Amino acid sequence: MENYITELMTLAQTCDCGNHHHRIPIERIKIGNSVYKELAAYAEYKGFNHAVIIADENSYQAAGKSLSEIFKETGISISLSVIKPDENNDVAADEQSLVQALLEIPVETDVIIAVGAGTIHDIARFCGAKMKLPFISVPTAPSVDGFTSMGAPLIIRGVKTTFQMSAPIAVFADLSVLKASPRKMVAAGFGDMLAKYTSLADWKFGRLAKGEPYCPLVAAITREALDSCVEKVEKIATADEEGIQILIEALIKSGLAMLIFGQSHPASGGEHHLSHYWEMDFLKRKRPAVLHGAKVGVSTVLLAEVYKGQFLPLLSESTRLQSMENSLNNESVKEIMKIYQEIPTPEHLKNLLTQTGGEIMPEQLGIDEQLVAASLSSAHNLRNRYTALKFLNGAAESSPLIHP
Repeated sequence: MENYITELMTLAQTCDCGNHHHRIPIERIKIGNSVYKELAAYAEYKGFNHAVIIADENSYQAAGKSLSEIFKETGISISLSVIKPDENNDVAADEQSLVQALLEIPVETDVIIAVGAGTIHDIARFCGAKMKLPFISVPTAPSVDGFTSMGAPLIIRGVKTTFQMSAPIAVFADLSVLKASPRKMVAAGFGDMLAKYTSLADWKFGRLAKGEPYCPLVAAITREALDSCVEKVEKIATADEEGIQILIEALIKSGLAMLIFGQSHPASGGEHHLSHYWEMDFLKRKRPAVLHGAKVGVSTVLLAEVYKGQFLPLLSESTRLQSMENSLNNESVKEIMKIYQEIPTPEHLKNLLTQTGGEIMPEQLGIDEQLVAASLSSAHNLRNRYTALKFLNGAAESSPLIHP
């Protein structure tokens, strides 16, 4: 992926979507074996004098410890902030973790190194933005697509909200570390990619129905990343080197797509809104966290059932749809119908998730029917984004449509 950023920026110059955000502040992306020496060399090249590693206990043992040893061979001093878990033994990007990290970053620090998965990156992203320090991404599990994005989902006063912070200046992903990560985290990363089936459909729907901002280049990057994972699902399922490389590259590309677009539309639709709703319910009840990718994998299956079972039949009544959305003509309705018809069947999505060891039903994650029903009728309010889920709930005001 070393030349991928250059290729993307060349493509972005030909893009006429009207979005002027098309830029990538990431200087280097390195995926391979034994890349931490290259990270240290990069830090020396940048002229950094004092680095701080932010990790949790697991990611410190997996990668932070060896990285610290490598940095000792350079002239760069290294400090450490190992984030403590909460009462459920979860490491969360909440006020306590953010304050702990800020307190443990020495004043002389000139670069932050995030060593971990999604939560550790969110903490490092926040600290970097607030302290005006660059941060370097060191993923230790191929579990989420947020490594290269600017968004940091933070839990503030018990409510999870995504804040735009900063992207890393570089990414160094060691395949030997990623291969050794728990299988459930590999399954979660695959689930996060599978969610692009519904997020891309919802994004196109928002463009056609409400004129929401859209970029064909970003959509193509995201779809290419999704397809690469589905094509190689067997290799990802066995967690061999090729499979893990395909997955981490896809997750990084999805994050780059969000970074280029400046918002999370390409990678986050109705399925992510359901997942956020479930997560906020778990937070309120102080229940142990469930991996983000596991939730969105399950919510993608659920949404595929809803969209194919309730939204597509409604689309076939084009006069009713047009009466609700004056902006839609017959051609737009046909295009929308094609978009949602192309989402794989729930059975196919379940088969893909099962191959990687991922969950396929809400109850497997401790999400009961009552919470599912509540999320289907309310989750669309969590984001100011026009999805088919939001449309269905608007249509439900005149006749009940949404049901689990």
